[in-house]
Amino acid sequence: MSDKFLRVIVVGGGAAGFFGAIAAAKAHPQTRITLLEAGRELLAKVRISGGGRCNVTHACFDPGILVQNYPRGGKALRGAFTRFQPRDTVEWFASHGIKLKTEADGRMFPTTDDSATIVNSLIQAAKDAGVEICTGVAAVSIKRLIPDFAPPKPLQIEAELADKLSVSDRFPISNPHSPSFEIELRSGEKLKGDRILLATGSSPSGFKWAQNLGHTIQPPVPSLFTFNISDIRLQDLAGVSVGNVRVQLPAAKLEQTGPILITHWGLSGPAVLKLSAWGARFLHECGYQTSLLINWLPQYNPDVLRQQLLAVKSQLSRRSIATSCPLPIPRRLWEHLTVAVGIDSEKRWSELSNKSLNQLIQELSQGEYKIKGKGAFKEEFVTCGGVNLKEVDFKTMESRCCPGLYFAGEILDIDGVTGGFNFQSAWTTAWLAGQAIGK
Repeated sequence: MSDKFLRVIVVGGGAAGFFGAIAAAKAHPQTRITLLEAGRELLAKVRISGGGRCNVTHACFDPGILVQNYPRGGKALRGAFTRFQPRDTVEWFASHGIKLKTEADGRMFPTTDDSATIVNSLIQAAKDAGVEICTGVAAVSIKRLIPDFAPPKPLQIEAELADKLSVSDRFPISNPHSPSFEIELRSGEKLKGDRILLATGSSPSGFKWAQNLGHTIQPPVPSLFTFNISDIRLQDLAGVSVGNVRVQLPAAKLEQTGPILITHWGLSGPAVLKLSAWGARFLHECGYQTSLLINWLPQYNPDVLRQQLLAVKSQLSRRSIATSCPLPIPRRLWEHLTVAVGIDSEKRWSELSNKSLNQLIQELSQGEYKIKGKGAFKEEFVTCGGVNLKEVDFKTMESRCCPGLYFAGEILDIDGVTGGFNFQSAWTTAWLAGQAIGK
């Protein structure tokens, strides 16, 4: 291989690894790209995402609004999204023959409703770009090579100016054609490269390598999960969904509003998943044991709710309370909530006492439930935590601690709520890294 070729090794065969490798190969034809995947299957997470349909991105094309869907990393991504955002993702896949469609909630999927469409397009694009793809090749260590000569000291610059300069400007490399890194494989073979792109997702190995190369790791903890709740009020209601509910973690002063789904183990649905994401670290610290407040009717304030129920008491006085639900919630849920406040199933509206009315209003607008643990969100697994974002230049995704080292995807301390946002941060950070990696 001629010295004119820059040698780049991408570690991780997921969405970010592939997208970064393709971007680097297309932007810098004189760069030789090798992608290493420890497993035998490429893009495994892409294959199972979105129930096998692959939620590629979200139809939110305003970077200022888009960043609001990231509990961690939104500020760092603000500028990044002005350079590569969901509109660019849609155009990229369209240029590779893949059309995306938008569903009512903004999620975007391939028109085939098959994740294999996305997987195959990425693999083919990588091959067409000349990326060398290696599966079943596990790295065991990554180290930066120390040249025989003393490297120049970093430029002495003002702190305010440092953030405006690229890493290579601040840490000039004397000989860009000398390999900068050595990767040892499980087989014992050693690979040398000028640049490394770490796209290892939430793999502990990736965090260890980044730390060994000078980075601080925010401890990874689960994000995007369901709540385990054992409560008689939810018993036998599995499958019941409510379109607009407010859920709160009072101890953390966090809340989310949206659809929820009652399950065999507790609660799921978009509002719960979003709350789990924003409260991921708090929930981890309390061992997933805390109080949850539920407002089943956030569109009604307590006074309006009281007037609504009193009107029903007056107009439908002879009807049974339990079997005549006057509010926009599922009838079975209404029945369970009336029983929970001690209203007999045969009691008529005319017999509703003020005490029972107050208890019912409290149950509907501020019912307290105990979270006893966390469940999973389908087959997907998202973490919060990873490489400290202050240690990465978000113009290029290059390390501020280790010149020649780049990051993309979930290895960074970035996570989004459900809806295609995690893939979008992967596409964006990978594209930025790929554009910069050969310069």
